[in-house]
Amino acid sequence: MSIFDSPRFLRNVLRADAVSCLASGAVQLSFTQPLAQLLRLGSALLTASGAFLLIYALVVGLVASREPVSRSLVALFAVGNFGWAAGCIALLAGPWLAPSLLGQAWVAAQALTVVVLGYLQWLGLKGTPSSRWA
Repeated sequence: MSIFDSPRFLRNVLRADAVSCLASGAVQLSFTQPLAQLLRLGSALLTASGAFLLIYALVVGLVASREPVSRSLVALFAVGNFGWAAGCIALLAGPWLAPSLLGQAWVAAQALTVVVLGYLQWLGLKGTPSSRWA
């Protein structure tokens, strides 16, 4: 039995996802203007993504607390995390914004974090038999 076979593994990954989104969203909404200037990212982008992150954190936290954990929702979260990472990469590669070096690091850190979380969610899904999940 590996660590990925434990239902607690997936639940803990979901909790980590919720906490990381709660932290990022709270920082972005609490310090929008200073962050916008420091990161050279638009305040509208920080506000919208911060609000989304708080709502997402609430949903993921609720799913993590339920018995059984919904496999379909976890798969959706994993795909969503990969999508968020792709959006971060597009934001950095595209001509839309010119973030500061710190802004680039902020966006890259989010991309890296969600790729790791999405991958761990996927591993958790693969490691748990569907008979133990809804």
